[in-house]
Amino acid sequence: MNRNKILGLLFFLIISLSDLNAQLRTSKVGVFEMFSDIGSPAIAGSVSYSEPAQTYRLTGSGSNIWFGQDSFSFLSKRMNGDFILQTQVQFIGEGYEPHRKAGLMIRSSLAPNSAVITCTVHGDGLAAFQYRTTTGGTMQEIKLTIKAPDVLQLEKKGNTYTLSVAHFGEVYQVEKLESIDLGQDLLAGLFICSHNNAFSEEAVFSNTRVYKIAPDNFIPYKDYIGSALEIMDVATGHREIVASIPGSFQAPNWTPDGKTLIYNESGLLYNFDISTRSATVINTDFAKKNNNDHVLTFDGKQLGISHHSLEDEGRSVIYTVPVTGGVPKRVTDKSPSYLHGWSPDNQFLIYTAEREGEPDIYKISKDGGKEIRLTTAKGLDDGSEFSLDGKYIYFTSTRTGLMQVWRMTPDGKNQTQLTFDELNNWFPHVSPDNKSLVIISFPKEVPANKHPFYQRVYIRLMPINGGEPKVIAYLYGGQGTINVPSWSPDGKKIAFVSNGTF
Repeated sequence: MNRNKILGLLFFLIISLSDLNAQLRTSKVGVFEMFSDIGSPAIAGSVSYSEPAQTYRLTGSGSNIWFGQDSFSFLSKRMNGDFILQTQVQFIGEGYEPHRKAGLMIRSSLAPNSAVITCTVHGDGLAAFQYRTTTGGTMQEIKLTIKAPDVLQLEKKGNTYTLSVAHFGEVYQVEKLESIDLGQDLLAGLFICSHNNAFSEEAVFSNTRVYKIAPDNFIPYKDYIGSALEIMDVATGHREIVASIPGSFQAPNWTPDGKTLIYNESGLLYNFDISTRSATVINTDFAKKNNNDHVLTFDGKQLGISHHSLEDEGRSVIYTVPVTGGVPKRVTDKSPSYLHGWSPDNQFLIYTAEREGEPDIYKISKDGGKEIRLTTAKGLDDGSEFSLDGKYIYFTSTRTGLMQVWRMTPDGKNQTQLTFDELNNWFPHVSPDNKSLVIISFPKEVPANKHPFYQRVYIRLMPINGGEPKVIAYLYGGQGTINVPSWSPDGKKIAFVSNGTF
């Protein structure tokens, strides 16, 4: 055997032994595949996963994740291509070292000196983007101005890595690293390090998600990367995935009895039983090309739907059908018409319609007849919904530039803007106590008149009369996430759809 082959074999053995030092445990934990003690920490780490809370609890020791060698505990899965890691982290107890650390990590291997990128929060509140670009290289750091963020996101797109952090309720602070090649077949997940081998530390990770990212060449409404149906506690922000599919389901309504969600999938509508996690098709007879604009009457007995009618060259037409199913009754003569709400007395429907090239909000009797135009401003007016007392209609409009939340009286008068920030705010949904609105907010880089799939969006909560919105969910979603009213009847929860979730 020649000298080069011997050196190659020795190098392979060294790397293999380094990986053995990781003390790998390969049992599946939640969405992750393996738990590892990397760099031989003095005290073995541990992990537990809790259902239905869907939280991870990591315990670990380790001297540090720094310089050219790491020693810590790591819960991970193998990943290829582009993806997003997301979590909320909380240390348990006061801790022994101010520099104990936890967060999100992407690394090339389980070797202690692996190339790595981390989104790190320390026990003293320091938040940092830390990275080692080559095997055995020296760790580098970008310190963030934010102190003690609890919402963390780390995204890989090609050789660009984006770190996003926030205090829950606030929008992200963002940093980017470009032109970093960690290779393929990466390890991605959650980590903890005590910064002192004499002790262990603990942290709880909640709302943990791993998202696939749609490729740049994906075709909307033809290509899909999966959907997750989620239920969230509005007061705490805690989220639970209750169903997922490889395709696309969209726009969950909550029925008045609190037991069922109604969503759209591939043109059909489904009842989803929350307790049994099972779905059944709602019979809508000929209407099999329904979009995600389906809304229940306030008494829960009728369902308004928007079906793409062949008689109207595939344009959207509004119909009503009993919530138990049946033959739909046509309401709007003209198309396209996209349903968004019912009046509280169940006598009128409100919707967005494009007439002579101008999309505005209209009102019509449940029995059809003449439609009443409520808005006339240039630009897109959309997403209309009545308040529960019937005094206002909330809607969104691009008339001042970005998509913002507005309200008006039911006759179309007194149109007043309620949001004024640098995001595109869509689909205001009124809480059952008539005090709050839930909205979905797209970045300003997305065209104001679009709400596409596969965007990094916020779900936000705001006072019904206006005021500063608070972020209550950070997700990869967009089209179909929360197009229709989706509050639980008791006002404690909302349902929504995220995309690309493992």
